[in-house]
Amino acid sequence: MTTRTLTVAALLLSTAAPAFAEGELNLYSARHYDTDERLYSDFEEQTGITINRIEGKADELAARMEAEGRNSPADVLITVDTSRLERAKNMGILQSVDSDVLEERIPANLQDSDNQWFGFSQRARIIFYDKADVTNPPATYLDLADPAYKGQVCIRSSSNTYNQTLLASIIENHGEEAARDWAQGVVDNMARDPQGGDTDQLRGIVSGECDIAVSNSYYFARGLRTNVDGLSDSIDMIGLQWPSQDAEGAHMNLSGAGVAAHAPNRENAVLFLEYLASDQAQQYFSAGNDEFPAVEGVELSEEVASLGEFKADDVDLSAVAKQLPLALTIFNDVGWE
Repeated sequence: MTTRTLTVAALLLSTAAPAFAEGELNLYSARHYDTDERLYSDFEEQTGITINRIEGKADELAARMEAEGRNSPADVLITVDTSRLERAKNMGILQSVDSDVLEERIPANLQDSDNQWFGFSQRARIIFYDKADVTNPPATYLDLADPAYKGQVCIRSSSNTYNQTLLASIIENHGEEAARDWAQGVVDNMARDPQGGDTDQLRGIVSGECDIAVSNSYYFARGLRTNVDGLSDSIDMIGLQWPSQDAEGAHMNLSGAGVAAHAPNRENAVLFLEYLASDQAQQYFSAGNDEFPAVEGVELSEEVASLGEFKADDVDLSAVAKQLPLALTIFNDVGWE
């Protein structure tokens, strides 16, 4: 069995008819991690189903599925962050799935209220700080807006989906007024204009541009496990603060998937989602890409486990997703670039 990979550009130029034969699965994937190859190859070996994988950016893939309509070959869309999963649902490109396996394995707060998407791995949004310069790091997300940290905070742009979902969760947990105060306070406390990805926020601590940074957990764990330029050699200088442990807990981003609205191989698509919820696949998410499994009790990789135990926010992410439009409005109102 082999996995065929096409870029979105190549697919757009292709005039060949899509594959609808039995024993196949057409996967539209916005996950771009080499370690996911093991997920796909093991599924093929276990089921005899061949995965035809089409890779691209999440928004491109979603637009492609919408344009294809009922003629879409897509069986499954897999992407990162609750905001993108909810956007796909609102575009009408996913369908509800009735699966006892998914209901039993995936916690209720990590799945769509209409069962159109399911979370299969998680990334905690953590507060990091310079151990030498910060003796009293922010204990909560709201503390990031404290004037005591003026000029110290590095964080990504408001266009970043991780930040959009974080703000949406603050709206859901604390209300609109508190969320507006938080967003304005963080803007006031920024050490520099938002730039780069999560790893660049951590590099900002190493370079001395900022004392405090916000990043997803797996970027830091990756710096422990591999040699990340500008980070790994100095990673011992960075401390981490699990946020809001006496309140709602650490915000968790999702990587998740859903069955395409017009999936030609629907049974195979559901089978693939159920496979992603298996212990074997869940362990791959942790060992291969430094993520937290969605299924409770699955063993963590050494680097992920080294981050320590923490309380995760168990807010319903389907409810959080409904706050995303307001989150974008708030970002715009406070001038968060």
